[in-house]
Amino acid sequence: MKSLDRIDEQLLAELKANSRISHADLSSKINLSRNAVRVRIERLEREGYIKGYTIVTGDGNASQNLTTALMFVYRNDRMRGGDVLHALKKIPEVVACDVMTGDFDLLVRVEAEKADRIRQIWQQIAEMPGVKDTLTAFALSSVIRK
Repeated sequence: MKSLDRIDEQLLAELKANSRISHADLSSKINLSRNAVRVRIERLEREGYIKGYTIVTGDGNASQNLTTALMFVYRNDRMRGGDVLHALKKIPEVVACDVMTGDFDLLVRVEAEKADRIRQIWQQIAEMPGVKDTLTAFALSSVIRK
């Protein structure tokens, strides 16, 4: 399986934000031809980075129904903790993960429809090999959202 490059990551981020976006709109956002976008999407599907498309019904304001948590993750070994990052990428509710300097290693943003799902994810992360400790804070509201 080929590793993701910067363009693949941009492509996946755009598709996560709007899975209905056209190839033409995607190509203008990430500066590739429509054909190159199509080829990359087909490869990402084939390699399992895109496992399917789904329809989520609701009132049209999905972000209003999400519970957001910030998880601070402390790894046993900051330099060789790539297995933790790889495992986090497999959790669909993990929408961002930043490697940090200072007291904690990772800042993980999790968005789920229910707080109980966030608890399950927290438990899954806490039990991962290579994770020393976690601290979770629920976000009450987002005042700036782009």
